[in-house]
Amino acid sequence: MANTGDKVIIKTKQATEEGILMPSFEEGVVIIKLESNGYNIGFDKKKIIEMKVLEKKVNKHEKIIKQKINSKLQTIAVLHTGGTIASKVDYESGGVSAKFSASDLLKMVPELSEIANFETELISNMMSEDMFFTDYQKIAKAIQKYAKKGVDGIILGHGTDTLTHTATALAFMFEKINIPILIVGSQRSSDRGSSDAAMNLICASEFISRSDFAGIAICMHNTADDNKCAILSATKSRKMHTSRRDAFKPINDNPIALVDYKTKKVEFLKKDYHKKIESKSKKSQDLILLKDKFSTEVGLLKTHTNMNPKVFEFFTKSFRGIIIEGTGLGHAPTNVGENLKNHESLQKFIKRGGIVGITSQCLYGRVNPSVYTNLRRLAEIGCIFCEDMLPETAHIKLSWLLANHPIEEVKGLLATNLRGEINEQLKFKEEFQK
Repeated sequence: MANTGDKVIIKTKQATEEGILMPSFEEGVVIIKLESNGYNIGFDKKKIIEMKVLEKKVNKHEKIIKQKINSKLQTIAVLHTGGTIASKVDYESGGVSAKFSASDLLKMVPELSEIANFETELISNMMSEDMFFTDYQKIAKAIQKYAKKGVDGIILGHGTDTLTHTATALAFMFEKINIPILIVGSQRSSDRGSSDAAMNLICASEFISRSDFAGIAICMHNTADDNKCAILSATKSRKMHTSRRDAFKPINDNPIALVDYKTKKVEFLKKDYHKKIESKSKKSQDLILLKDKFSTEVGLLKTHTNMNPKVFEFFTKSFRGIIIEGTGLGHAPTNVGENLKNHESLQKFIKRGGIVGITSQCLYGRVNPSVYTNLRRLAEIGCIFCEDMLPETAHIKLSWLLANHPIEEVKGLLATNLRGEINEQLKFKEEFQK
């Protein structure tokens, strides 16, 4: 008799498939996870000619194997926060859950031991959509601890859904950091044949050990093929696909570098990246400046047609700062009829000290207060147009600014490029094309 977790072979008139038997919540349906690609496939019980157990499920209790220290290699800390990169199949529920500890990542990718010495720590075990600013602070404290300890670089394992949010938060929190910090995730769980976890981790480790980069960046697949990983800006990147392995793309920007998975070659596409400061008088642990406070009184408001004025009223009464994700060049429903109430709400909010930033749902391109009268009306009441900044980046930036700077400084800094969140060269290109 086959049980959940057993390796089985199923034969029908149309096909023969091997895989792991999964729980099924539909009567009359048998589900297996294919060994070839990790996908689930269902069979109508009535159409199954034969189902044979090839291997029984074995519950293994692995011993913890300590890595032998190689004095010729650099030391990288792997900090773990959960997510798909540390997930495997739960054969009780049939789903994917975060169960790997940080040291499990090294067991999963033995090639890492040839690249560097590794230290690991489990910071938390949670899905990234559940994160708060307090989780960013916890991550930053762990990074600070290992940087002061003298490691050569840090890999942060993270769920992909809000990976760029954490990258942005860390970029603003660390005003100075003299080692590379790479945030790494995977789109497919680590026990699937099609997982991208191992390649992403290997490329991140190679980049840390072979480059002079310092600061916060992201390391993920550059294309759907297993050829290269891209090193992406912490503040100019976005997850652009729900499941593709090359889901992460630079927006209004180019990758910082590419890492060839096979040759291990690092190719920098940018020349103006932050580099490690080599100083005999100062060590890396001395070149750290962390400002980890965040205001929780900032809202991100996505505009749409048929907006009820109560939405604007709620935001202006609930927050100190608002980032508006407008349409096109930064339009918001504030111009005619009932929408004039929205304009009035924003005007009153700004007069009593509130900050309003304008971004665009278009993502590519930048907002501009000078093209249309409607946009000038928003600029005239004090709305700040955030250039080509991504809406979620602007939200995190304003939250950080309000907690670490006086309000008058915040007004000037929101649309000022601090961590590469604004591409000033893009503005030149756009104006040149006009």
